[in-house]
Amino acid sequence: MRKLIVSTFLSLDGVMQAPGGPEEDDEGRFAYGGWSVNYWDDLMGKVMGEATSKPFAMVLGRKTYDIMAAYWPTAPEDAGGEVFNDAPKYVASRGRPTLEWSNSVLIEGDAADGLAALKAEDGPELQVHGSSNLIQTLLRHNLVDEYRLWVFPVVVGSGKRLFSDGAIPAGLKLLDSKVSTTGVVIGTYEPAGEIVTGSF
Repeated sequence: MRKLIVSTFLSLDGVMQAPGGPEEDDEGRFAYGGWSVNYWDDLMGKVMGEATSKPFAMVLGRKTYDIMAAYWPTAPEDAGGEVFNDAPKYVASRGRPTLEWSNSVLIEGDAADGLAALKAEDGPELQVHGSSNLIQTLLRHNLVDEYRLWVFPVVVGSGKRLFSDGAIPAGLKLLDSKVSTTGVVIGTYEPAGEIVTGSF
């Protein structure tokens, strides 16, 4: 059984839209693309390096695939793109795109069914990067085994959220946490069942 891991950058108010640049995703006239860029430090590079140092496969929605496929195959050698170029890539799309980035495979049929089948196979962990629309499908079908959430000290105000309206209420268990020199809180969580309520 393979683990499916959602790894995403979030603003303090839960927005995950276009952290890396204005051209990533301006849907809904999103005006703050690139909100994560000025917070990067050595610790964050180390954590990202650890996450990609063992075998993994990527799970991507169509938009995120197009963004990454336009950059990584021709990225500068010192950018570290070989790990993404070499990794298997499973792409969810409602259409029939031509997937030219190396090791890319279209998830046939329903994305949730396809990913449930992939999880049941032997193989490296499945890492979801970006892909806000696809993540909503994964959440609805209870397919996420772990969250790696990078929470940046910035409030964006509007945009696509990781846990959007209609998210299924659930508890999470913190497995690990780190804080960058720039105030980014990197937390690793796993689902912990239903919310347990109480009263003071």
